[in-house]
Amino acid sequence: MSNDQAVISCSKLQKIYSQGPQVVEVLTDVNLEILPGDQVAIVGSSGSGKTTLLNLLGGLDLPSSGSVFVAGKNLATVDETERGYLRNKYLGFVYQFHHLLGEFTALENVCMPLLIGGLSVEAATERATKMLQRVGLGQRGEHKSGELSGGERQRVAIARALVTEPQCVLLDEPTGNLDRHTAEEIQGLMLELNQVLLTSFIVVTHDEGLANSMERKLVLEDGQLHE
Repeated sequence: MSNDQAVISCSKLQKIYSQGPQVVEVLTDVNLEILPGDQVAIVGSSGSGKTTLLNLLGGLDLPSSGSVFVAGKNLATVDETERGYLRNKYLGFVYQFHHLLGEFTALENVCMPLLIGGLSVEAATERATKMLQRVGLGQRGEHKSGELSGGERQRVAIARALVTEPQCVLLDEPTGNLDRHTAEEIQGLMLELNQVLLTSFIVVTHDEGLANSMERKLVLEDGQLHE
């Protein structure tokens, strides 16, 4: 598959933080290409820059130098409105803390990115209902997040990330707050959806079981990615 078919790619990515006279180089020369259906785990010690890298790949932050391309567009050369559009259309996000909106039901949470993308309430509700069924929560759509277990809340977060049918989902410690059994269920669900929908997954994790289940495992060390 040619480079122009990459869902996400980055080249010579560098991120520097300045605190007064102190300069911290978190990422030095990161190069990565994600193709449709890829499964990639990124591991590394705490503070190695894994979440920073994920935020750069998702357009939530901009690099100090280098480039990130999503669907062929350089995130550094488009404005925030266009970056928001690219995130909504092509990417999904799942975090260790599910970030569900507590005042809304599971169904309403899953509808949210579709409504932001301009879909009608009727169409968004239909798609969100089907996605909740797909993640095994068809009967829990009217429950608010406080009425759901930790595993159920993470399933809602995954449904929300996938409902727009993104090309790639970025996951930051998706099993970090779950017990072993629930973590394995979420892991199996992710792999199943990857195969069925051909969605790419980039997972930042300390969970060795999850990391080893991915097709590629990369280590972030001294600001660089290594196989």
